[in-house]
Amino acid sequence: MIKSMTGYGKAEFETGNKKITIELKSLNSKQLDINSRLPMLYREKDLVIRKAISEKLIRGKIDFSLYIENLGTESNSAINESIVTAYFKQMSELQQKLGLPVSEQIMQNIMRLPDTVKTVYEELDENEWMAILQKIQSVIGMLDGFRVQEGNALEQDIRSNIADIQSLLSQIEPFEKQRIENVKTRIQDNLNEIALNGNMDKNRFEQELIYYLEKLDINEEKVRLTNHCSYFLETLDNTSDVGKKLGFIAQEIGREINTIGSKANESNIQRLVVQMKDALERIKEQLLNVL
Repeated sequence: MIKSMTGYGKAEFETGNKKITIELKSLNSKQLDINSRLPMLYREKDLVIRKAISEKLIRGKIDFSLYIENLGTESNSAINESIVTAYFKQMSELQQKLGLPVSEQIMQNIMRLPDTVKTVYEELDENEWMAILQKIQSVIGMLDGFRVQEGNALEQDIRSNIADIQSLLSQIEPFEKQRIENVKTRIQDNLNEIALNGNMDKNRFEQELIYYLEKLDINEEKVRLTNHCSYFLETLDNTSDVGKKLGFIAQEIGREINTIGSKANESNIQRLVVQMKDALERIKEQLLNVL
């Protein structure tokens, strides 16, 4: 069973006078790359959140977001009374010196000045944090379940393409005998064109023919390709994260297909090789998203 690196999870809940939204998204990546967006109050818990994500999700580009909406009447902003009072006293004295009346408009001008409003930072409530952490774990599990579903679809497609390669490989055999005859005929025709007038060394001819036939032999490549496909399917059944390992095996499969193509010297075999390459490219594209 394999998992995709693509996934999504979201949870919304209320605790106290707050509405909390947790969102988690995942895309494919060579390594684990976590990007977290947290309110200032929960920045100290960033490492805890990253640890929880890394233990379960292992790899991928992860975007984690925690949003908090205050449903009560309280506000983190408060008027800085001492500063406002000092501003008012100074401006009142200044207006009196200038002979200007002290009006209500003075307060509007004072509230535009620096530091008249201060931010009151609340302390982290551990009970509230434990409720949030529990929901984070739930969202991580939700995303992991999404990955499993996506992985099932990927696995079906990958298995189908491996089956295509195996089927195409089995279709090569009928063309091999004709390929050997074609090689023999081509060598004989080339010798006839030279017109050696019967001075050809038959033993040397047979040696050269054996050399070329051995050089063009693809039995070893066929055996290795069969073994690589079998090993690929065995690895696919592994429950651990196997995306990178499958990628390495796919490279070996491609190497054998390319060698068969370079030795083919037969149009029908080359046509089958092209189709095998096409199936392998589809596999490689899918493996980019396999955990």
